[in-house]
Parts: sequence; structure tokens; C-alpha cells
Amino acid sequence: MNSLTQKTLTKRILASSLLATMALVSGAEAANIADTAVKFSGYIKVDAMYTDYSNGEGIGPLRDIYVPSLVQTGATDDNLGGRFDAHAKQSRFRFTTNTPVDGEDVIIGVFELDFLLTSGGDERVANSYTPRMRHAYFKYNNWLVGQTWSTIMDLGALVESVDFIGTTDGVAFTRQPQIRYSNNGFEVALENPETTVGTSETGRITTDDNSVPDLIGTYTMRTSWGHIKVGGILRQLAYETQGENYSDIGLALSLSSRINFSNGDDIRIQAASGSGIGRYVGVNAANGAFLDDEGNFDAVDATAITLAYRHLWTERARTNFIFSALDVDTVSGMVGSRTNDVYSTRINYIYNITKPFSVGLEYTYAKRETVDGFDGDMSRIQAMAKYAF
Repeated sequence: MNSLTQKTLTKRILASSLLATMALVSGAEAANIADTAVKFSGYIKVDAMYTDYSNGEGIGPLRDIYVPSLVQTGATDDNLGGRFDAHAKQSRFRFTTNTPVDGEDVIIGVFELDFLLTSGGDERVANSYTPRMRHAYFKYNNWLVGQTWSTIMDLGALVESVDFIGTTDGVAFTRQPQIRYSNNGFEVALENPETTVGTSETGRITTDDNSVPDLIGTYTMRTSWGHIKVGGILRQLAYETQGENYSDIGLALSLSSRINFSNGDDIRIQAASGSGIGRYVGVNAANGAFLDDEGNFDAVDATAITLAYRHLWTERARTNFIFSALDVDTVSGMVGSRTNDVYSTRINYIYNITKPFSVGLEYTYAKRETVDGFDGDMSRIQAMAKYAF
């Protein structure tokens, strides 16, 4: 047997083993590997969208998902016409493990990947895209260690949308490494820091100059009608350049809630406001700090808000009405193209053909205004088909 044949056979054996393992651990029942129960889950999601941009076609990820800061602005509309895009990049897979230890205790592990916002691949021939790590963490008793959603997020108040996030402008949305302690509704965490800075010459500098982690604390109260969550972020904003060290403190508060009605409808509210909140809201549409020409380094104030109403038509069909906005305080000297305020509104209809198979249609209108007073908007019709397993 020649070396080429051996390599081919080895690849086929490895591929067959992987497929067999995935088949073994998929589904409602978990498989066991030694003392550890392993479950494979995820979904396949295909999106198709037609978008009309007022000021130039969408750039980068805006062609796949809604990113507020990428809506192009200008003095006049360019009337280029619409653009059609389709992709399956949001599809994801997840491994969850459960290992008994010390009698009744367990360690839970989670590892999850998808294909959004990654390099590699194009639309010319194969549409092949590189996987990215979303979650990689484990939980033991009251402790969580690893990369997952920031503690400031309220997953129970997130709104169902056809778009990847849907409430992108006005919702806390961050994943990062952390260590978190939870007990009786209280959560406190130290999370990986990062500072984004604007200057009069540069729209954004990502510094990685922090010396301490971000401190986040939250409390969730659950009631018969839903829940309410309050939280706070205390963080260092740091930038070192040309031998100078700049630093300021960021402090922000958040409030979120889901209010359930007897007919199955609900209202979901999220709000966050403060200084230096930066990358925690609006997918980093605003910087955390600004360095002016006189050497003043200050946290940037911003306020984010989301309001959504979900109506159930039947057990299988629902509609979400969504408004989401971010307002950023203007600082003298900011680069004119930086976001001043941005908002989006959307309405969707989502229907489960069967429990794991859903389809949806959504209309989105978004508008962005920059520091220099220019604005731009986009209108999008997006359809999706999703199979969850």
C-alpha cells in the first residue's frame, strides 16, 4: 500500500470515527465516555436577505448580520440599489459534558463553535468558512470559569429575531473569559478587560493596556410574572502610547426585565447607561474613552435601550416588535465618522413547522448618525430556515 493510499485511508477512518461519535452523542439522550456524559447539540440555519443601503453597499459583516457602526453615512444618498446575500454561517454545534465528582457534585463543561465573522472562504466556489470559538467554560458548584456571555447580559430578556442578534443597537452583548460566582440570584465576576479609544485623528485604537480585570455584579429577582435584573460594571480604561500612560474609570448600570402575560405574550426591556460602557453595548459602536489633543483622557458616556413585544398567534407562530437604540455623547474633537446615535426597528414572523424546524421572515429599518451630522440608513428583508437538534 503506497503512502498516498495510507493517508486517504487514515482520513476516511478519522472522518468515520468523528461522524460515529457525533451520531452517538447527538439527540435528547447523552452518551457516556468513561464517567462523563456527553451531549452534542446545535442547529443549522440558512439566511437570505435583500438590503437597500442609502449610502453605499454594506461592508464587512453588515452583509451577513446587522452591525450598527457599519451602516454607511454621507451628505447625499447614492441610490445604488439593493443587494442580495445568502449564507449558513450562523449554524453552530455545541458539546456539553457532565462529570460526577465527590459524591453528588458535578462539573459541567461547554464548548461551542459557529462560522460567523471569521476569515477564510468566499462566495466564488465553495463558500467554506473557518469555525470560531464562541463558548469554552466549565461550572462547578457556584463557580463558572472560562469564556461565555458576560455576566452583565440578561439572556432571559433577549428577543427572538431572524437576524443574528436583532436588538444589536441597545443590548449588552459580549462574550469573554471570566471567573464568576453565583448564589441566590447574585452574581459577581472578574472578566477580561479591553479598552477601545478614539482620538482626533483615529476612529478607534484597541489598546490591550489594562492592568486589572473588569468587575461586574448583578442581581436577578424572579417572580410569578417574569423577572427583573439589575447590574453594574466597574472597569479601568487604559492606554499607553509614546511613553505616556492614560487611565480613567468607567462605571455603568443596567436594568432588564421580561414581563409575561397570561396569554403567552411578553414584554422585554433592556437598558444600560454610564461612562466608559463602550464595547459592552451596540457591538462596540462607541469607544470606551477619548484622548483629545490636549492630553485629556476621559470615559465616553453612552446609553443603550431595547424595548420589544412578543405576540403568540398560535403555539407554533409568533411575532416580535422590536425597537433598539444607542446614544453616544459627542466629545469635541471626535473623528467625524464616529457614531453619535443609531437605532433600528424590526418586525418578524416566526413559525415552527415542527418543533425542531422553524422558518421566519423579518423586516428591519436602521438609521445611523455620525458626529459630523451625516446620516445613513438601511432597509432589509430577511428570511431564514432553521433546524435545531
